[in-house]
Parts: sequence; structure tokens; C-alpha cells
Amino acid sequence: MIINTGMRTDIPAFYSEWLMNRIHEGFVCVRNPYNRLQVSKYSLSPDVVDCLAFCTKNPHPMIKYLDELKEKYNMFWFVTITPYGKDLEPNVPIFEKVVEDFKILSNKVGKNAVALRYDPILINEDYSVEKHIDMFDKIAKDLKGYTEDVTISFLDLYEKVKRNAPDIRPPSSEEQRLIAKEFARIGKENNMIIHGCCENPNLKEFGIDITGCMSQEIVEKAIGFKLDAPSGQSKRIVTNEGKEKTACNCLMGNDVGAYNSCMHLCKYCYANYDKTLVQENYKLHNPKSQFLIGESTPEDKITEAKQKSWIKEDNQMSFID
Repeated sequence: MIINTGMRTDIPAFYSEWLMNRIHEGFVCVRNPYNRLQVSKYSLSPDVVDCLAFCTKNPHPMIKYLDELKEKYNMFWFVTITPYGKDLEPNVPIFEKVVEDFKILSNKVGKNAVALRYDPILINEDYSVEKHIDMFDKIAKDLKGYTEDVTISFLDLYEKVKRNAPDIRPPSSEEQRLIAKEFARIGKENNMIIHGCCENPNLKEFGIDITGCMSQEIVEKAIGFKLDAPSGQSKRIVTNEGKEKTACNCLMGNDVGAYNSCMHLCKYCYANYDKTLVQENYKLHNPKSQFLIGESTPEDKITEAKQKSWIKEDNQMSFID
């Protein structure tokens, strides 16, 4: 099975010590985001965890733990690098620093196990289509040879995003087509496949891979083993522009994070409701707790998750770095 650490918050950037404590103790407790008294207890034993999946804007705090993690786990890393400034990403390191840490990470875990995310792509007075193309070209050239996979996505304009950043918008359909065409060209020049994250299937005509950004094939390439993932692991339904629905083809796994806890405080974030709530939750974090935020309570209903390895026996793949 897959343990995911990055759909609800950025654990490597802000909670790496907590994660390592959980790994040392062998389990983690995760609250249901829609019913906080319902708690799932996940084993972190390498016997059942086939892959630890990370998604981060700042891998630096986890780098010192990579040698220990490599001894126990297969990993897959998304590292998000964007050209935005402190106006939109108050606590994200400058992209040049993240690029250098990306290279260190790639050298540690292998280029098959690390992918670049350039998302969300948004438009305002400071960030035009032309600027995105120029900046992605620079980042891709810097990371040539360190990854073969890039994921892009366009801004989803949730109500909370409209409230937190009223001056930003998604690219128009025409702008999306131009971005897709140019990003695919840049990717080809730098030996990178551009994947669209739950985007319009029509982008395929411009050279965008729409089969999934964390598909079973990508995870298998990262860990070097074939998987027998149970059905129903990749059935997330996504609405594109309020009109059509597509099934996400990704192995999302079970996430151990918590919403409203990411201190990057990005204005476009879907996982944070507002700055005050995030800061209040952050104060409740205890690196030694079973939970990412807060502690256990007498009212908690804890259920041990059913877990097993998905790795097929005697099927190690030949392209591991």
C-alpha cells in the first residue's frame, strides 16, 4: 500500500521531526477530516508500506533523514517549484534554493523517484503566460537529468481562493492551450514527460500526458516493483470547469496529513481555509504526538486500518537507478 504525506499539508517542510518519530514508533493516527472523532490507525511497517509518497515545496528539512528512510522504504517525491514571490507564497523558499535541494534529493533517491510539479498555474498582473513559459524553461534546463516527469495543473478557483487572492485567475482555455504546447516542447528538449493533473483531456493533442501524474506505472517506476493494487484505489472524480467529470488515474494511497496546517500560507491553497486557523492548529502540533495536530481524546473512535503489501512476488524491475 501507499502512505501519502502531501495531499493535506506539507509534512517534509514543517513536520519532518514528527514523521520520523511516527516511523520510529511504527504507526500514525489520522483523524477523518469530516468527522474528527473517527480515527484511522495506520501501521508504518515496511512490510505493508510499499511506498512513502511525498509532495512538498521544501524538501530541505527531510534531506538529513533520507539515508535512514532509504534503508526501510521505497519512496516517490513530488517537489513543487513555481516562480511566485512572497505575495502569493509567503513562506516558500526562493525557487533557486528548491532547485538545488531537488538535485540533492534526486541524487539520493534516484531520478525515477522524484518528479517536478509546476502548479498551480495562475494569471495576474505579475504572472503572465509568457513569464510562466520563460520560468518553466529555466527550471527545466536546471533540472535536466534529475527527473523525467513533470506535472502541471491550472488554478482551481475555489471560493476560499477567491477570498484569499481576489486578483488571481486561471488561464483561459486559449492560454491553457498555449502553455500546454510550449511546456510540452520544453519538456521534450529536456527529456521530460509533461503530465496534466486532472486537466482537460484535449490537452493531449499538444503533447501532454493525461494518463495520471502518480499512476501505477509511475509509482512502479519509482520503487522498482510491479504492484497488484486493489480496484478502487484510483477513482477520484474531478470536475473540469464545472462541465465534465474525469476519473483520476492516480494511486493516491492513504494520507496522514491534516487540512489547515500548512504554514506556507500560499494564497491559492485549497487545503487551508484561512491564516488564523492554520496558525492556531500549528500551535497544537506536538512532534511526539500520535496525531499531526493535537492529541488523542477519550471520545476518539480508533480503528486499525486494513493494510497489506501490493508488491507482487519476484517481480523486481530492471531500471532502478
